Amino acid sequence: MKFKLDANLPRALARALHELSHVDGYTVCHLIDKFPPNTPDIDWITALKEEKNWVVVSQDRFTKGRVEKQILRECGLVVFCLAKHWSGESYWNKAYQLVRWWPSIIEQSERISGGAAFEVPWRFTSPKGKFKPLNF
Repeated sequence: MKFKLDANLPRALARALHELSHVDGYTVCHLIDKFPPNTPDIDWITALKEEKNWVVVSQDRFTKGRVEKQILRECGLVVFCLAKHWSGESYWNKAYQLVRWWPSIIEQSERISGGAAFEVPWRFTSPKGKFKPLNF
């Protein structure tokens, strides 16, 4: 399984998550590791659909338009959108929380076949985080 962090998250965080995850056979990369920084969402979403087995983690809610949501629905990707609270947090707090959530994100991704979208709340509830399903 491959994970892509969207451009609205730090590239260094993608590299750190890759190092933490590759021992279990997962790949984590940042959007700009695979696509030019100005690539429209529709283009990279479509490209990932063709490659299969991608999970997207984003701070974006993909609310730019109906077409974007429709493509996400049709593409079969698993998408995790960070709740609004994440955007107001510092780099280190965000890194800490995402690493804390990461095992739950992996586990949820493995259970899904086909596309799905989830919100990742800021607050982590033990022992496993709980995601809110999103309708795209």
